[in-house]
Amino acid sequence: METNSELIINKDGSIFHLHLKPEQIADTVILVGDPSRVDLVASFFDSVEHCVSSREFVTKTGCFNGKRLSVISTGIGTDNIDIVVTELDALVNMDFATLKPKEKHTELTLVRIG
Repeated sequence: METNSELIINKDGSIFHLHLKPEQIADTVILVGDPSRVDLVASFFDSVEHCVSSREFVTKTGCFNGKRLSVISTGIGTDNIDIVVTELDALVNMDFATLKPKEKHTELTLVRIG
C-alpha cells in the first residue's frame, strides 16, 4: 500500500502515470502489453465510457454483457507492470482527498492477455 509521501496525484485529480481518476477504473481489469491491443479488446465492449492515454499506458473502460471492465496497456517490462498494478491499487484503495488508505479495501481482478 502506498503511503501519502509516495502517492503522486496530478493537478486534475488523476494518478501520476496512468492519468486515471478512481471512478474511471472497473473492478475487473484486462492487462495487455501493446497499446494497440487496447482498441482490439475494447472493440468487443458494448459501450465505452472512458478513454485515457498517457504514453504507453492506454486505458478504456466500458461494459461487456452488462459487466463493467477496463483494459489497460502496460508497455514493455516488469517495471511498467509494477507501475500499473501499484497505481491501480491506489486508485481503488486510497482516498485521493486525504492521501490515506480507505477503511474498506477493494480487490481488483486482473486478467493478463498476451
